[in-house]
Amino acid sequence: MDIEFVRSRFIKHFDGSTGSVYASPGRINLIGEHTDYNGGFVFPGAIDKGMVAELKINGTNKVRAYSIDLKDYVEFGLNEEDAPRTSWARYIFGVCREIIKRGGKIAGFNTAFAGDVPLGAGMSSSAALESTYAYALNDMFNCGIDKFELAKIGQATEHNYCGVNCGIMDQFASVFGKAEHLIRLDCRSLEYQYFPFNPQGYRLVLLDSVIKHELASSAYNDRRKSCENVVAAIQKRHPHVEFLRDANMAMLDEVKAEISAEDYMRAEYVIGEVQRVLDVCDALKCGDYETVGQKMYETHHGMSKLYEVSCEELDFLNDIAKECGVTGSRVMGGGFGGCTINLVKDELYDAFIEKAKVEYKKKYGRLPKVYDVVISDGARKLC
Repeated sequence: MDIEFVRSRFIKHFDGSTGSVYASPGRINLIGEHTDYNGGFVFPGAIDKGMVAELKINGTNKVRAYSIDLKDYVEFGLNEEDAPRTSWARYIFGVCREIIKRGGKIAGFNTAFAGDVPLGAGMSSSAALESTYAYALNDMFNCGIDKFELAKIGQATEHNYCGVNCGIMDQFASVFGKAEHLIRLDCRSLEYQYFPFNPQGYRLVLLDSVIKHELASSAYNDRRKSCENVVAAIQKRHPHVEFLRDANMAMLDEVKAEISAEDYMRAEYVIGEVQRVLDVCDALKCGDYETVGQKMYETHHGMSKLYEVSCEELDFLNDIAKECGVTGSRVMGGGFGGCTINLVKDELYDAFIEKAKVEYKKKYGRLPKVYDVVISDGARKLC
């Protein structure tokens, strides 16, 4: 995202003066899907696409905000009853309120922002927006809030002002991102560790199926319930098992007769996925990207056949990746549409993208969107 572009719009809308410019990225998750609510690990990284915002304190008690991409202007106060109706403005308002709740002193400011995180492609544009403002306001008003709390401010904004009961991964990756590294986040303890990710000779590319199936929220709740059912059954024999993350396949097999076939399948996927994240971490320590890719394919198979959150279009893109010799490919995100994430050798890249476009268009009458991503730094001040 071009700083000069954002600055030119800020100058135009706010009397020719300039402020400070901040940025925060979207994210990918290499592996570790549906593990968060099972107490397991996720493995995200910040990417080179995100949000850029310019801010300047304006000497009033009002926030004057301009969305460059939507060409929309909103003004609001900083008290709870001042909540704006416009959905994008609620993210900024929510961040202000969550900082105030934590004792931060915020005053009125002017701001303009724009982003190049594709909406609806699973790269978490909303977390990028929240993290940009959490980082910027903390810096500008000297609130002294640590990075962990900045991520929680973004999450609380989703919960309390945007009606989305999300986990912490998106905001965490956006704040803590580090170039050429992925972050293994333990969703139970919130401990984290950086692992090197700089695959020389490979590219990371997302193929967006441009499909979103309606099933998502009710199906998500059903799967979460399945996991809880299995934990309850295992706990009778193994009281220390608090989440599926604490279980293994032997424990699952012990209770096979007491749970439904569907619940068994769901748990088999999760137990396998928790281990795959650890296997990928070990592989990255020794630069073994072939094993990383193999684990990605295993995750896709599990999400498709055991957890049943893939869809025909994503399975089709995954099959094309296999046919083209792509090192690793899987559905990224909750499922039922969205993207596949692909680890592709440089020399196979052009042929893979071309075949994916041609075959997908022939079968589904539309082109997949292609997003190359590079693992980059988290929230920061640009100037």
